[in-house]
Amino acid sequence: MVKKEATFEGIRKQILEKDFAPVYFLTGDEPYFIDELSDLLSEKVVVSEARDFNHIILYGADISTIQILNAARRYPMMSERQLVIVKEAQLIHDLDQLIPYLKNPLKSTVLVINYKNKKMDGRKSLGIALKKYAIYYESKRIPDYRMASYVSSRLKSLKIKFSIKSASMLADFMGNDLSKMNKELEKLQIVLSEKKGNELTPELIEQNIGISKDYNNFEFLRAVYNKDIKKANYIALYFEKDPKHHPIQVSLAVLFNYFENLMICSFATNKNPDNLQNLLGLRSSFQVKDYITGLRNFRPMSIFTIIHEIRMADAHSKGINIQSMESGDIMRELLYKILH
Repeated sequence: MVKKEATFEGIRKQILEKDFAPVYFLTGDEPYFIDELSDLLSEKVVVSEARDFNHIILYGADISTIQILNAARRYPMMSERQLVIVKEAQLIHDLDQLIPYLKNPLKSTVLVINYKNKKMDGRKSLGIALKKYAIYYESKRIPDYRMASYVSSRLKSLKIKFSIKSASMLADFMGNDLSKMNKELEKLQIVLSEKKGNELTPELIEQNIGISKDYNNFEFLRAVYNKDIKKANYIALYFEKDPKHHPIQVSLAVLFNYFENLMICSFATNKNPDNLQNLLGLRSSFQVKDYITGLRNFRPMSIFTIIHEIRMADAHSKGINIQSMESGDIMRELLYKILH
C-alpha cells in the first residue's frame, strides 16, 4: 500500500523504492519539483527496453479527458506496468471526468498529471477526489529569503563542503530560479571533481559562476550589522551598477529577514547563543554571532524603526507612494537611516 506522502522528498523516496501509486497529481507554481518527480517516474516506472510501448506522453492543449482515460485503461505490452504522463493538464476543461477512474484505477498504469501554475480548487469534487485517492503534491515556489537554506540542503545532498557565505552567494545571484540554480550546482560539482576536492569556496564560485566574493548580499549584510558605513555604501554602489544580477528587492529581503530576526532576539529574555539559535531555528551556531553583533549595535526601538524603513524602501522600489526615485537613491537613503 503506497502511503500518500505530500512532500517532495517523501514521494521521491517512494519512487526510488519502486513503491508506485496508481495516480500522481503534481501541481503548484514551482515547475522544477514537478519536472523532477515526472522525470524520476519516467526513469523508474518502465524499464528502458519496454518504453516504446509503455511510456505515453499527452499534452493538455491537444487532448480531452476521454483520451487520458483511454490511455490509462490500456494494459501494458510485455511489461509489468505502463506510464502515462499528462503535461499542461491545466489546459483541460473536463478533468472532473477523471473522478470514477481515481476511485478504481488500473493497477498496471501509473498516471501522472502535471497541473502547473494554476491552483486546483480543493473544495470541488475533483479536488476532493484527487486528495483522497491520488498522490497530491503541491510544488510551492521558495521565497528569496529561504533560498540560502535550500542551497545548503542541496549542497549537503551532493556531499559538497561549503561555508554559509558560499551558500548565500549562490542564493543571492540565482534568486529562486531552481532550474538555473541546480544546473550551476551540477556545474560546480563537475569542477570540484576535476580538482579532486569537495569544498566549495567563495573563490571557486567567483571563478566559475562569475559572482564577486567581495560584492554580494552576504558581505553587504555583514557591513550593515557591523555598521561599516564605507563598505556598505561601496557594495550598494556596485549593486546599483548591475541591477540585473543585484536587484534591490533581493537586498531589501535580506535586510528585512535579518532585522526581523534581530527584533525577536532583542525581546528574548534569554540571550544565550544556544537559546537564540533554537529561537530562530538556525542550523549553525556561527550564524548566531551575526545577531549577537546586531544586538550590540542596534537598540530595540531603532530595530523597529529600521524594519519600518525597509518596508517603505520596498514600497518605493515598486513605485508605491513615490513618483520617481532610482533604486540606488532608495538604497542610499535607507542605509543612511540604518547606519546613522
